[in-house]
Amino acid sequence: MGFFSETQLFSTRTAGCSPEEASRFIWVNWIAPITFYVNEWDVWHWTLSCVIIEAMKRPDLKELLDSLPTKPGVYLMVDKYTTVIYVGKAINLRARVRSYFHRSAQEWAKTRQLVHRIANIEFIVTGSELEALVLESTLIKRHKPRFNVRLKDDKRYPYIKITLQENFPSVAVTRQMMDDGARYYGPYTSVEAVHQTLDLLRRMFPYLNCKREITGQDTRPCLYYHIKRCGGPCIGAVSREDYRATIKQLCDFLEGKADQVLAEMNERMNAAAQKWQFEKAAQLRDQIRAVDKVIERQRVVSLTKVDQDVIAFAREDGQACAQVFFIRRGRLIGREYFILEGAEEKNERKVMASFLKQFYDKAAYVPPEILLPHEVDEALVIEQWLRTRRGTKVALRVPRRGKKRELVRMAVENAAETLSHLRAQWLADESQHTVALAELQEALNLPGPPTRIEGYDISNIQGTAATGSMVVFVKGVARKSDYRRFRIKSVAGSNDFAMMQEVLRRRFKRAVKAREEKAAGQPGSKSEKWSIMPDLILIDGGKGQLNSVLEVLEEYGLDDLPVAGLAKKHEELFLPGQPKPVILPRGSQGLFLVQRVRDESHRFAVTHHRSIRRKAGLASQLDSVPGIGPKRRAALLKQFGSLDAIRAAGLEELTAVPGMTEKAAQAIRDFL
Repeated sequence: MGFFSETQLFSTRTAGCSPEEASRFIWVNWIAPITFYVNEWDVWHWTLSCVIIEAMKRPDLKELLDSLPTKPGVYLMVDKYTTVIYVGKAINLRARVRSYFHRSAQEWAKTRQLVHRIANIEFIVTGSELEALVLESTLIKRHKPRFNVRLKDDKRYPYIKITLQENFPSVAVTRQMMDDGARYYGPYTSVEAVHQTLDLLRRMFPYLNCKREITGQDTRPCLYYHIKRCGGPCIGAVSREDYRATIKQLCDFLEGKADQVLAEMNERMNAAAQKWQFEKAAQLRDQIRAVDKVIERQRVVSLTKVDQDVIAFAREDGQACAQVFFIRRGRLIGREYFILEGAEEKNERKVMASFLKQFYDKAAYVPPEILLPHEVDEALVIEQWLRTRRGTKVALRVPRRGKKRELVRMAVENAAETLSHLRAQWLADESQHTVALAELQEALNLPGPPTRIEGYDISNIQGTAATGSMVVFVKGVARKSDYRRFRIKSVAGSNDFAMMQEVLRRRFKRAVKAREEKAAGQPGSKSEKWSIMPDLILIDGGKGQLNSVLEVLEEYGLDDLPVAGLAKKHEELFLPGQPKPVILPRGSQGLFLVQRVRDESHRFAVTHHRSIRRKAGLASQLDSVPGIGPKRRAALLKQFGSLDAIRAAGLEELTAVPGMTEKAAQAIRDFL
């Protein structure tokens, strides 16, 4: 019997078999005879690979694959929990999706794992490959599929925002770009770097960052005017035209037009001196000196004065780092690095293409030229998409020689150095966490290292607006996606013990429900995380709090879960059934870890408690305004967030809030 007829026999005989039975069939009927009769390695390797590929085929998906359209579009691969695990685009959906089940694709372990997890494949047909690219980027951001290459982005990247749509533009940090007429610069990877940049810019170009309405009639300026960090338009110290000229120079400087900025500032300084406005001329002179110092630190890398981005990446052991050099008018004005997830077992062309699509989807500016170390997949359609974002032609180039090649080489070296530095930091942190978990295991006599620690705390003022917090540390690192907040519902008055019991009852009631759903084969995506049990429960308190926790665990049959109470006074750990506390050595990693868990649970509870009290106080004040009911109050809170912001808002801003009228807006201004 020929090999391919044997494979058909395999498919027939193993239909409905368990994985163990299928593996036994493969060994007895194919692999054992092959190893007995065949000695040539290449024949053995080819035959075994065929066996593996045939075993990986998914006959349950055959009808679905055959029914896919041959049009361009986006496909979403979904697992049995209805979670999107991969998003891709294609010119021909049927051909692209079927390629995952070919022998060449199955050489990669990650692809085999992906195919094994697919329970369903959804698709969206688009009018063109360009539309598919845009939709693919949107869906990756929404679903964050684990098998896609993704920018590591627990939260939105920060941008510098300049509100040019206002008469007196202000400068602020934001994490969301909006089509509101403002100008944005970024993204940056570190909010600290953004604030450092703004501090430097404010020395050179004094700008507003307050939310007061600028009339020029205020009697007193703020502190920033006195320390020369604001021009003082609120008191009329600078005209609207002069202030906007300063903001224009700030924008030009951020865009790399430093020489042009210096020329304009020199003209303004000379004009002020000729009009005998010596104080204004002196301020401009100081600003020129500050700009000069910054320009001296910017490296000239091109005499052609072009705008370019130079991009390279490095990876090691599944970790990847992309480096971006920003060159504006021939000067290297800055650089940023971005960590990539899911880049293992992907070729460089695909990794770079994924990064380009995600980075420039967020970037506030697209230059006319992007230099790369090698060719990328989908280069033509990416260039077409970038052109729609920029408005003019954008070229992806791979330089082979000269200055541009040197720039790419420099970016590659920096990416490798950055990744090496980050890996050293990660390894150092991981080593400390390992030590901390080992110390806790020994000190608390645990069966294993407490890989998952859950910390709980209560926050209230005499029983009002009481809240509870649950924080989670996995392998010594905070996992904020698993944090949970609780509004205390059943406890009246100030009873911390009862409040803690309510929080734990609600947590473990959901855990028991999630386990029952899982056992019934119906795990829900929302309840899945609740089923994960902690290796250690840490509460803020002593024996009283500890006993209240033990009562709840006994109710749910979970009294085998390790629990400890950390008392603040002497940093002592109280354990069930032990009269004396455990005292961890001062300076030990184990003590540092439990302190971090305790402090984080306290911070998380207090932050929520303050938020509730602040909103309650603000709501009570707004309720006193004639014509402001619950709907308008909610809309105002959503739009402005604080009473100060509402008080500082102008009549037009208040009227623009959904549901508001000019009469109601005027009532708020009169009342506040």
